[in-house]
Amino acid sequence: MEPAKNLNAVEMRGITMIYPNGIAANQNVDFDVRHGEIHALMGENGAGKSTLVRILFGLEQPESGEIFINGEKVKFSSPHAAIAKGIGMVHQHFMLVPSLTVAENMVLGIEPKRAGLFIDYARAHALTKELSEKYSLPVESDAKVADIPVGMKQKVEILKALARGAKILILDEPTAVLTTQETQELFKQLKLLRDQGFTIIFISHKLHEVKELTDRITIMRGGKSMGVYETAEISEQGISRLMVGRDVVLTLEKGAAAPRETVLDVKNLNYTNEWGKQMLKNVSFSVRKGSILGVAGVEGNGQSELVKMLFDFEEPDSGRVTLNGVDILNKTQHQLRDLGLSFIPEDRMTYGVAAAAKIEDNLIADRFRQKQFNAGPLFKTSAIDAESDRLIGEYQVLARSRNQRVQMLSGGNIQKVVVAREFSCDPAFIIADQPTRGIDVGATEFIRQKLLELSRQGIGVLLVSADLSEVMELSDSLIILYNGEIVAYFADTSSLTDLEMGEYMLGLKKQSPEEIGGGRPCLKTLWNPGSEPY
Repeated sequence: MEPAKNLNAVEMRGITMIYPNGIAANQNVDFDVRHGEIHALMGENGAGKSTLVRILFGLEQPESGEIFINGEKVKFSSPHAAIAKGIGMVHQHFMLVPSLTVAENMVLGIEPKRAGLFIDYARAHALTKELSEKYSLPVESDAKVADIPVGMKQKVEILKALARGAKILILDEPTAVLTTQETQELFKQLKLLRDQGFTIIFISHKLHEVKELTDRITIMRGGKSMGVYETAEISEQGISRLMVGRDVVLTLEKGAAAPRETVLDVKNLNYTNEWGKQMLKNVSFSVRKGSILGVAGVEGNGQSELVKMLFDFEEPDSGRVTLNGVDILNKTQHQLRDLGLSFIPEDRMTYGVAAAAKIEDNLIADRFRQKQFNAGPLFKTSAIDAESDRLIGEYQVLARSRNQRVQMLSGGNIQKVVVAREFSCDPAFIIADQPTRGIDVGATEFIRQKLLELSRQGIGVLLVSADLSEVMELSDSLIILYNGEIVAYFADTSSLTDLEMGEYMLGLKKQSPEEIGGGRPCLKTLWNPGSEPY
């Protein structure tokens, strides 16, 4: 039976959620979503939006408040209860089993059976194809998830929710790892779903995407709703002001780079992973002091493996990497830091911080051996306290004190702790791997500006980012990886478009070796006339 036209698909009234550590994630929040609309939910990390949708999907239980679905009061004790009422959630990190096929992932938990005992794989494939055609979400039912592109994985996740009867879809940062072409295709499909009567809650930090796709926006700050707005009637600047509480610079004034001598030189790097797949194929490039080299590519095309080679997480099959002329392959991370290498990891919680430790401990983790902080067997606590307070202030970390545990901070402030440590150690070279992923617009603005300032002070930067606007705005030059190879090199990013980038990232175009620079991009370009030749 169709729901009454005058009822909202979702109504959340007076939602309050206080975690055991005392953090009030939601404070008397109201949230309404109409039938057949795409509704954006926006806010900084720690604003409360993730908690709100986790409550809606039955992953959290609020202290107080009411939830109505199609006018019916409900209480979800688990995601199964939410799914039973037609709610589906597509998480930012895909919940797929890589070793299974698309069809097998589609029916996990709802497997069709033959003779009541055996999985009916033919029906699983038929169901996948039927839903794929019905909702214009093309997927390959017999392909292994490990072998399909990121854009198709996103479609599989949406189809999984639809296969379980979802009429209300929660999409958490669905475009975080997509190219422009994949994003545009996804938006067409989401609009088709909306036109068929589906209700979509769209969580994103990308203001231009929210403006393009959504009908209305609810903005949160500090656990409270800042109001509901018609998307067409509010500007990007207005959205960011409500999210952050101040004006935000949305476009960086980069200025021209003044690159100097080479700081990092990578030659013929090859790497095969544990499953026998070659992830890096004769990758060669250089980074100069005073400039930012961007690395773009759809996730899974060698970017992560490249970073792991450079910071001693993995050992390459062959190749050579030097930092200021010193071979750094097989050196320990402590030795790499002594050579001036700083690292902002993609996964800040696993590699960037000790989550259960204090902010202060994380800030001095790379320098506690220095004489200014260490007097033989004893630490100089006053010097450590002063350094921690200085960095917390300079990098605008919002915390109660230096003694607060990092895991109690918002994502953006955790990232600021990582950045404060890595930027303040007098680095010669910085690897910035997804430096603003999953953080709010205010923290993003701050970190991008700091990274740009350091490069203009003479530090070399390798920027790896799935955010096309970020990599285009910050990079002075750019390489694109596809299937483990450098398929394009741009000495100047000022005239590069995201659509052109997407063609190379999807493997639709490839430059010749001569265009790339004879396999050695950056050695013959980005060099000021009159300076010494390389």
